[in-house]
Amino acid sequence: MIKKLYNQYLTLASGRYGSLVDVAIFSIIIIVFHYLWWNILGFFRATDFFNDVAGWLATQVYHASYWINIHLLGMTINPDDATNTLLFPEINGYITVNESCSGFKQMYQILFLFLLFRGPWKHKLWYIPASWGIMFLVNILRIVLLSVVLVNWPSQWDFFHMWVMRPFYYVVIFIQWVVWVEYFAGKSKKPV
Repeated sequence: MIKKLYNQYLTLASGRYGSLVDVAIFSIIIIVFHYLWWNILGFFRATDFFNDVAGWLATQVYHASYWINIHLLGMTINPDDATNTLLFPEINGYITVNESCSGFKQMYQILFLFLLFRGPWKHKLWYIPASWGIMFLVNILRIVLLSVVLVNWPSQWDFFHMWVMRPFYYVVIFIQWVVWVEYFAGKSKKPV
């Protein structure tokens, strides 16, 4: 049954509307795994494993963002390492990098996107970790840009956080997926 569906998908993906089929599959995978994260996997998000990984990622993003803000952008920041908080004394503002800012959810979505999407396994084995690395760097960039917005336009911080930087994650995931489809996935478009 699954093999038959997969063969039908490969046939559609190699046809006239293959690009639309691929975009639809991309969208379905991202949306389904977003839904699963928030509605089904609550037990997973309560585990020590999740808390350890998400906490570690958040701490790494916090330290890297702090370093860039101080050394490259010359910002005045009082760090609170206990809570991963960047305190901006000149404007009486702060940014806390917690588990929900860790990028773990996006890495989870990338994992399942590329595991389930067509393409050779030999490339999936390196492309998935490389995509995680890119998302980690994007997350650092996100916190740095939010710091710039907070210092220069504090009244715009909520807008940039919710409507610019959060969707930016998915733009980057989409770009990674396009690279995958254009350069790696096409080699296995033949039905099994």
